[in-house]
Amino acid sequence: MMFAEFDLGTILRRGTGAKTPKSMRFVMGNPLIMKEMVKHVPDAGSYAPVTVLIDERFDGVHLSYDKMESYLLPYGCAQALAVARDLDAKITTLLRECAS
Repeated sequence: MMFAEFDLGTILRRGTGAKTPKSMRFVMGNPLIMKEMVKHVPDAGSYAPVTVLIDERFDGVHLSYDKMESYLLPYGCAQALAVARDLDAKITTLLRECAS
């Protein structure tokens, strides 16, 4: 589910002109997965839904995603980490399929 999208490139081009590379930030995810993580670690709601950045750089287009596991690791909750790892695998697979 797409929650929001932000055209960062538009903001970056304001001061540098039309040749600034494109950059889009997408906030997306599955509310049921988010609910499962928040059930175990309430703070997970500040990290989910996830953010994906797609941006042009001098060497090509890049896809960026901060893994949910890295956000939840400090909480030490095995149940939330299992959900986060599964989510990370799904997002990574999706990004790889989109990039190929």
